[in-house]
Amino acid sequence: MPNKKAAEKALRQSAKKEIKNKKSVSDVAALIRKIKKAVVAKDQKIAIELLKQVTKKIDKARQKSALKKNTAARKKSRISRLVNSIAKN
Repeated sequence: MPNKKAAEKALRQSAKKEIKNKKSVSDVAALIRKIKKAVVAKDQKIAIELLKQVTKKIDKARQKSALKKNTAARKKSRISRLVNSIAKN
């Protein structure tokens, strides 16, 4: 347990940030799962729509430091490649 008031406040703040970060990362993961289902079903229209949403969520999570820069870029790249694979076929 923290001994000083400032340390208590910092603990509260970090707990709040942890909750927000986990929420945004889990939202991204949920959208990625939906995209993968759409790709398996070969539903290009839904996959493209979800791609826009997941890209926006990833960028927002990156902006708020929930995701690291390279992690965000890698996720966007892999999902874009996945969606483009059904667009070509």
